[in-house]
Amino acid sequence: MTPDEDAASALLTAYQDALNASSTDMVLRLYAPDGVLMAQHYPSSSGTAELRAAYDTMFQTLTLKVKFRIEECVQVAPAWVFARTSSAGTATLRASGERGTEANQELFMLRKVESRWMIARYCFATTNPPRA
Repeated sequence: MTPDEDAASALLTAYQDALNASSTDMVLRLYAPDGVLMAQHYPSSSGTAELRAAYDTMFQTLTLKVKFRIEECVQVAPAWVFARTSSAGTATLRASGERGTEANQELFMLRKVESRWMIARYCFATTNPPRA
């Protein structure tokens, strides 16, 4: 991997850690100011205010313990990297304590902003089987 791809991979590890810490502030430090989250079953969240609301809601609802596996991390331009990941772990509903399997495939578009890699676009979809 190139030094930029290594730095982008480190960003993905930091994102994993922020999710596991249930920390909206940690997550937002990793997003570009105009970043977009495209979560399965939800409308897109665009920009810092919408991202804060989306992650606050997520972390108030559940606790994640996930591990990301980087499948691809490719620099496609001086300021752009795409990364394809998969993740697995658990999600625990805060209200009931019910714990379930968490498994997703993810696509990240990362952009270098003032010499720092940041999440520009992030989309994920579950790889768990459909619920009956």
